[in-house]
Amino acid sequence: MYAKYAGVGWLAKNTCLINQKIGSWLFLGVIVTSLELTPDLPAPDRCGTCTRCIDACPTKALIAPYELDANKCISYLTIEKRGGVPEELREGMGHQVFGCDICQDVCPWNRKAPATDKDEFQARDGLVNPALAWLAEISEEEFREKFRGSPIKRTKRSGLRRNALIAIGNSGDRSLIPIAERNSLDPDPVLSDAASWAKQQLLK
Repeated sequence: MYAKYAGVGWLAKNTCLINQKIGSWLFLGVIVTSLELTPDLPAPDRCGTCTRCIDACPTKALIAPYELDANKCISYLTIEKRGGVPEELREGMGHQVFGCDICQDVCPWNRKAPATDKDEFQARDGLVNPALAWLAEISEEEFREKFRGSPIKRTKRSGLRRNALIAIGNSGDRSLIPIAERNSLDPDPVLSDAASWAKQQLLK
């Protein structure tokens, strides 16, 4: 809200802040100063009649313009949610294993958004569409090594494995059934449940 009233952009129907020149792919920062500054006017709302973000949300987390049910948001489900994912939301998660930007991907204001060339924002080797089988059975040592210094650590190894198993269930790839079968015996009930669900989905 502060960014909106500072004139950085407007709060869109997907609840993200959009800047007219660079879209919603931006980071917000704060400068603490004692200088007296003339505030900008709040940016006007330029979403118009567009509802692409609402229409595209697979889990229907955008329940109305400017209203988000965070409990259904794929970013929440794959990053912050601990324990099991409600079964009715699993299919909507698709192949997402960490976060989701679908509502931003479809936004017309992001069509010409500039992309950074800074190394620290580039994908790490082997992590563009990584193999779901690998993620579902990644060891603790490999998880720590591969994702050291990465925000993926927020979901923890168990959360990443759970997400990968759900993605396997949504993949339609029957060659992954053995992965689901093995993990259905996992001592962690959250993982065994996700794996059993994945197997059922693949056998349909």
